[in-house]
Amino acid sequence: MAIDLHFVSRSFNLTLFAFLSFWLINQVETLNYNPMTFLRNTLAVLCGFFMVSFLMTSCVKDNDNDSKLVADYSAEAALKWNQMFLDVERYMSGYRPGPTPRALAYMGLAAYEATVSGMPDYNSMRSLYPGLTIPDVDKNAEYHWPTVVHFTYATLMHKFFANPPAEMYTRMSDLESSLQNKYEAETDSKVFERSKEHGILVAEAVWEWSKTDIVGHDAYLDPFGNYDWQVHYDSPGDWVATTPGPGKAMFSYWGDVRTFAILPADKLCKAPLAYSEDPQSALYAQALEVKNAIKDDNWEDGQWIAFYWSDDLINLTFSPPARWTSIANQVIEKEAPGLETALYCYAKLGLALNDAGVACWHSKYVYNFERPVSYIQRLIDPNWAPTLKNPLTGETGITPSFPAYPSGHSTFGGAGAEVLTDVFGNHYGMTDRSHEGRTEFNGTPRFFNNFYEMAEENAISRVPLGVHWRMDCEVGVDLGYLCGRRVNSLPWRK
Repeated sequence: MAIDLHFVSRSFNLTLFAFLSFWLINQVETLNYNPMTFLRNTLAVLCGFFMVSFLMTSCVKDNDNDSKLVADYSAEAALKWNQMFLDVERYMSGYRPGPTPRALAYMGLAAYEATVSGMPDYNSMRSLYPGLTIPDVDKNAEYHWPTVVHFTYATLMHKFFANPPAEMYTRMSDLESSLQNKYEAETDSKVFERSKEHGILVAEAVWEWSKTDIVGHDAYLDPFGNYDWQVHYDSPGDWVATTPGPGKAMFSYWGDVRTFAILPADKLCKAPLAYSEDPQSALYAQALEVKNAIKDDNWEDGQWIAFYWSDDLINLTFSPPARWTSIANQVIEKEAPGLETALYCYAKLGLALNDAGVACWHSKYVYNFERPVSYIQRLIDPNWAPTLKNPLTGETGITPSFPAYPSGHSTFGGAGAEVLTDVFGNHYGMTDRSHEGRTEFNGTPRFFNNFYEMAEENAISRVPLGVHWRMDCEVGVDLGYLCGRRVNSLPWRK
């Protein structure tokens, strides 16, 4: 249990006062025969009394102020819940690619807003978003910020992942109990309950605001909607459903989901290459690049890169946008920047990934460009297939079930790299261990000199996998950079 320094201070002052009273009583005789000596002694003792009392009170006051700063605490609560997010999201049907970054955005924003009053160098974002009402803290009361963060995340995790697998539900509950017990022991019971209540109230307020995004809220329940790809097929070059796959287009409506920072015009990237079947055309050349990617001298490296960044398959790994949370988790765990920086990072990263998903999927369904496999099989080699395979089901030659241009992986990577660079610097080198120890594919860790290098490799990895044209990757990563810069430009700091 934490020591109540206010009680110690009061007790100390009372003791000093009792000593002073006793001393004055015993100095009455001095007053009778030497008033000046009495006055001099009394003033000296009084000065000493008030000096000691002032110092004691100041120490308590300084300690109290320090305890109210988010920066004084470790990133534990935010880090552990974001690590748990990756474990649970891996198994959640309907969450990839759009609902996952959306959930990360709302959770990250909620935790940031719940604690920003204890972050004197940062601004609240609430005024930027009409309809978002965040409960205020009691400015005259103390809060234990890890407790606030813990209950904010715990509440929203159970809301966003309402029906996880039984094992994941148990792990979420175990983490909730573990951190609650730890934080309850670290602080006064009244402070703990106040902090718990505030975290839950903010989470519920953000959840209610999430509901007002009619398109995005609960979209995981119906990833396909009523979109009929055949109705939108006008001529060769338009997207067709690929096999193996559901035969439907996923998240055709995602371009209408709420965004946090990008402008309406940002949602449409530049136009793709002109469609052409001419063997001398730029598009035909890109098709040959995809087809021949597994035959060049760097085949092994190409396949390592392709599967290392894939994250396409449910139940096997977390999703492509969540990969950048995995990278952020590794940096925060290694560098231990403190709770304030962690919350700032997760909030910005979630918002950028959300906006990247909305912009990318809006562009996908505007341009409706076919996948390389459709073009190659129709015009070059009917027996060719992508290298993406599912070791859990045995399916091979898989292509994601939505239009090609631009690449979602690439867009998410650009957004993630832009935010992480802004938080941790242009020259932050790291070894990404997201899939270390995996046996279903080559998950050997890879070292990168900076986050942009990661984003560029992540983008181009889609070519040797056989699921994207080069133009998808290059334009996608640029679109992601734009989304990240928009989020970085929000008025986070005072």
